[in-house]
Amino acid sequence: MAGHFEATPGGGASVALDEVEVAILRSLAVQLLELIGPGDEPAEGEDPLAALFAEGPSEPPSDPALARLFPEAYGDQDKELREASAEFRRFTENDLRTRKRDDALAVVRSLDALSPVADSGAVLSLTAGECHHWLGSLNDLRLTIGTRLEVSDEDEGQDGSLYRLPDDDPRKPMVMAYLWLGALQETLVETLMPG
Repeated sequence: MAGHFEATPGGGASVALDEVEVAILRSLAVQLLELIGPGDEPAEGEDPLAALFAEGPSEPPSDPALARLFPEAYGDQDKELREASAEFRRFTENDLRTRKRDDALAVVRSLDALSPVADSGAVLSLTAGECHHWLGSLNDLRLTIGTRLEVSDEDEGQDGSLYRLPDDDPRKPMVMAYLWLGALQETLVETLMPG
């Protein structure tokens, strides 16, 4: 899985993906959507503006991956900071969940719109706006997988343990996906840097 993003005119990017890569990316994005959960759509007849002022949760998620995606704003050193974090979360988490959900949906939709090229995969071309959705979703996927794998900074270096896992290690497929997503994310960031 050596594909990497390249810049396209107009601030977009493109990458060649084979069928397996498309399937992996789509599956991971769908799993991320399931983890984040459904959105709170206004009920029929309900004022859509009321949703803008709806309060979210004040407690951090118990799932470690969700806690990584929706971290505490101020830590939990003392009571005052815990209260400030709870207040911040109550007014921001719903919007953050919506943004993360929109990013993952954009990934799924762009992959679903691909047209395969003679059994060799397809070329995914993204607009500048789609690139930002992809960056957000690639980051969220890496955070989630990294949390599940309990990846540390030491594991990630070129000489880190992630690169030396034996083939029979049950974590190997997810580690490979984690590293591949990191490479995709890095090349996408590079395409968006002013040159």
